[in-house]
Amino acid sequence: MRIDGMAAVVTGGASGLGNATAKALAEAGAKVTIFDLNEGAGKAKAAEIGARFVSVNVSDDVSVAAGLAASQEAHGVARILVNCAGVAPAVKTVGKDNVPHPLDIFAKTIGVNLIGTFNLISKFAALLAAADEIEGERGVIVNTASVAAFDGQIGQAAYSASKGGVVGMTLPIARDLAQHKIRVMTVAPGIFLTPMLESFPQNVQDALGAQVPHPNRLGKPAEYAQLVQSIILNPMLNGEVIRLDGAIRMAPR
Repeated sequence: MRIDGMAAVVTGGASGLGNATAKALAEAGAKVTIFDLNEGAGKAKAAEIGARFVSVNVSDDVSVAAGLAASQEAHGVARILVNCAGVAPAVKTVGKDNVPHPLDIFAKTIGVNLIGTFNLISKFAALLAAADEIEGERGVIVNTASVAAFDGQIGQAAYSASKGGVVGMTLPIARDLAQHKIRVMTVAPGIFLTPMLESFPQNVQDALGAQVPHPNRLGKPAEYAQLVQSIILNPMLNGEVIRLDGAIRMAPR
């Protein structure tokens, strides 16, 4: 699938991996719509790259449907979807004073990271399935998992479960959507320099980067965006999860 001239939707596009992806796609000629709940940052980032911003809660049926309708009204049927919206709580299964993991935190994490991703996929694909083919395909979906799906650390039960679900549904959804000629891929990033990590002291950032075998540093959001572009452009990439992690395997903590 070519990028230039195509309509694209990027969730979580106001910051981090999503923002880097939205910027890269816009620079490559895509007509980008950013979905995010951070209205201030979302509008500002969209203005910087000539994109459209829509406030969307990915785990809400009505919100996602309205967001996709707004995107389609502005740019036509979207051919590219990149799911980057997510939350990452750190809560142990049994915490201090033997307090159990709050169920609402677990449910919210699953709701945003897993159900939210599926919500976008199903609604996006339903709209795209009626579109004409372009050079033998209709579009591409790229999801964001995490190495935590495989190497979950202490306090990551909810996060790892949600990202493991994204990994697990990649192949069956790719098989479901093959009849519509829509490809589905997932990227599992390692430790990347996102806004959350940028808030850490430099010595903490350095220590985290030192855990990566090679390159011996934190990943750059632009490197995630580069992989997304490669996935979009290569028609044989389908139904697979790619670890983008510098060969790191996470320790328990």
